[in-house]
Amino acid sequence: MQSIRNIAIIAHVDHGKTTLVDKIIHASKLFRDNQEFGDLILDNNDLERERGITIVSKNVSVRYKDVKINIIDTPGHSDFGGEVERVLKMADGVCLLVDAFEGPMPQTRFVLGKALALGLKPIVIVNKVDKENCRPDEVHEQVFDLMFNLGATEDQLDFPTVYGSSKQGWMGPDWKTPTADITYLLDTVVESIPEAPRNEGTPQMQITSLDYSAFVGRIAIGRVHRGALKEGAFMALVKADGSVKKVRIKELHTFEGLGRQKVTDVQCGDICAVTGLEDFEIGDTLTDIENPEALDRIAVDEPTMNMLFTINNSPFFGKEGKFVTSRHLRDRLLKETEKNLALRVESTDSEDRFLVFGRGILHLSVLIETMRREGYELQVGQPQVLYKEDENGQKLEPIETLVVDVPEETAGKVIELATQRKGELLIMEPKGDLQHLEFEIPSRGLIGLRSNVLTATFGEAVMSHRFKEYQAYKGPIQERINGSLISMTTGQATAYSIDKLQDRGVFFVEPGEEIYTGMVVGEHNRQNDIVVNLQTAKKLTNMRASGSDDNVKIAPKITFSLEEAMEYIQKDEYLEVTPKSIRMRKVFLDENERKRNENKFAMA
Repeated sequence: MQSIRNIAIIAHVDHGKTTLVDKIIHASKLFRDNQEFGDLILDNNDLERERGITIVSKNVSVRYKDVKINIIDTPGHSDFGGEVERVLKMADGVCLLVDAFEGPMPQTRFVLGKALALGLKPIVIVNKVDKENCRPDEVHEQVFDLMFNLGATEDQLDFPTVYGSSKQGWMGPDWKTPTADITYLLDTVVESIPEAPRNEGTPQMQITSLDYSAFVGRIAIGRVHRGALKEGAFMALVKADGSVKKVRIKELHTFEGLGRQKVTDVQCGDICAVTGLEDFEIGDTLTDIENPEALDRIAVDEPTMNMLFTINNSPFFGKEGKFVTSRHLRDRLLKETEKNLALRVESTDSEDRFLVFGRGILHLSVLIETMRREGYELQVGQPQVLYKEDENGQKLEPIETLVVDVPEETAGKVIELATQRKGELLIMEPKGDLQHLEFEIPSRGLIGLRSNVLTATFGEAVMSHRFKEYQAYKGPIQERINGSLISMTTGQATAYSIDKLQDRGVFFVEPGEEIYTGMVVGEHNRQNDIVVNLQTAKKLTNMRASGSDDNVKIAPKITFSLEEAMEYIQKDEYLEVTPKSIRMRKVFLDENERKRNENKFAMA
């Protein structure tokens, strides 16, 4: 029987989790010396590599001194908190990674609170001690205070601390004296993290992840909680509603290095993948058929935001995507809810419209971006926060903690922008040569705030936020002030028309771009929407006259990212998303129909 340690690596975004896992993989010699590999080995999908964030939790296993260490790399962004909540159940301890300059951040608090509540033993890693202005000793004190405030037990507060730099590939007991490699961290894991307990009795395993293979279908991943699983055994699957289903284990695989190894049985405490099960969900328990006992379901925080997803019915529908019907859209959204625990999908009174509930703009935008890359065409409405009512009938709304680190000279602008959106400044303190600001702000106040803050601070602000609680409704927040420029006709935009209309506002399209009636082509510099004709061509004559041959000078078009566009649109607008384009449009393309329905949107 081999000794097993199961650890989850948790941290705020960009504090170096995936880089550290790279170094552990290298230290345990999973690659041959002549084998080529890139950085961020576990961030293996395109979106993760482009954005530089982990979105989906992943497992890897290494062997060190005859001990098998199962490592779970988790996302750091609280929008993907559902990923963290479901995989922490597989761990016996956590490595909390903290930046030696930034210290504990909102997401650090979020994931650490979840881990401590599950009774997991923490190891604190103060990373990036090679940074200028770093303050490892202060950060160590802050982590202790944070754990104390989160209600950690005495055993959890007696945590070992490791200092080092993942990037440079060393870890040691003292940040002033670099070591040669990261073996000190692996020794600390083996000594401090409790061995996976061997619970004797009938087998039990909770499904905490899913995988899919074209050859064997859906694969259930989880940790054996009690007893042992055997290949070919008949088992019971206990569902969410308490019903019990007879299933048979076809094959068992354990995690070895970056891959999996086929085995005949899996002992208690190890993490494994099971094939041959049908119709299972995350949270179901695989247990003994004679005496089925279910484990507690995985608790996941409620969503705080929803968006309307609908089929693309614009004049350009079906030109760029493969999957365009409501059946495609419904099947894809329901498939996503199987593995994305924090996501909920509800049908509406219309067959082709669905309400999708998520944790925040990033959570929903990653889903939309993934779908468009798979060839889907869809339209989404303005993100809406979810309100609740207390027992006295008072309206409650989600409030978030917002943390901004910003150069001192632009701190005033950030405070002004946040307070305009009902943000309340709680903490303002210097942190190196930056100002550290903490606000309480309604979730709806955050929609569109990031781009404004980055503009006001010349891109130097570092922002992060996490859901705190529901509080009393804070009153109306001013939305986008400027109206839209709406296309009058369908066809190609001309340089001549755009040039003549530049005094009316800024444009989101350029000459030669195909546009359609009702499409939002720019932002008006006043508060009302206006309809403009961008197809007018210059009248050509054979007479030459001074003044009629002015050169066209057009300002470059404004290009939105998917998140910026989601935050920009108004209640009466849709975002049309296809594999090649992101366009904004009015819900009602016809001007007369828009006027008839103005009151409906004003009331909403």
